[in-house]
Parts: sequence; structure tokens; C-alpha cells
Amino acid sequence: MEKKVFRSRVSVLMLAFVLALFIPGFMSIFNHRAYQGLILVGGILLLVLLLFFGMRYIISDGKLYGKIFWVIPSGSVDVKNIISVERSYNPVSSAAASLKRLELKCKKGAKWPFLLISPVREQEFLDTLKQLNPDIYIRVTNKNAAYRFWDWDI
Repeated sequence: MEKKVFRSRVSVLMLAFVLALFIPGFMSIFNHRAYQGLILVGGILLLVLLLFFGMRYIISDGKLYGKIFWVIPSGSVDVKNIISVERSYNPVSSAAASLKRLELKCKKGAKWPFLLISPVREQEFLDTLKQLNPDIYIRVTNKNAAYRFWDWDI
């Protein structure tokens, strides 16, 4: 099977919240006319944006790899060790730039008991996993709910 790359979904709400955290820093820089601080705060902001938009999930050689900044590995799991995939809104820190996530539960003894990821092309991602491991139990639904607005998710 060829290598498939899936980028992470980016939540508008999460991105807005993180960007709002930079407002006091920028206000302080402008109030004190400490414009050299723009370089530091701007650099940190750039790093955060790269984190949000640089997450990738790669399925290759029967493994699922997570990458940050397109090159830094964040872990891997053998697709044969995945037991089930379910929808999750768990806010635990993970390689996902959205709270609309997939929780991949793994067999006992696996390096990771579960993974939280948020691929954009979710159905294609699930189909690819199912091709590699037909025994995976998939329970992922997409319901219209109060937190959805124009297909934007939290």
C-alpha cells in the first residue's frame, strides 16, 4: 500500500482562543513602545501557527505515524494494534488541532493505550485503516448539534 498523508483538522474556535492569548502581549508592546519585543512575540506566534497547521498523520507500511512541523515525529502505532475508533471531544493534549477528534484504542501492551487525532479527510482515513485491519470496530457519527456552525466544529 502506498503512503497516505492526512493533515490535521484545525478548529476555528481553538485557533481564535490561542490567538487571543497573544493580544495582551501585543498591547503591552505597543503601550510601552518596546517594538523589539515584536520579534519575540511574533516568533512565538509563528511557532504556534506552525504547530496548528503543520500536523500530519501518515499511514505507511502498516503503521500510523504522527508528525509535527512535517518532520518531527510525535509517535507511531502499528495499525494491527488498533482495536476501535470512536468520536471524541476529549481536551487532553494530543497531536490534534481540533477538539473534534478520533480516539483510537489500542490492544493491551501496546506503546500507547489510545491516541487522539483529528484528520481532515476523516472517512478516507477510516477506510484506509479498515483496509489494513478489517477487525477495527469503527463507531464514528457526524451529528448536527449546537456546537456546529456551517460545518465548523469546536
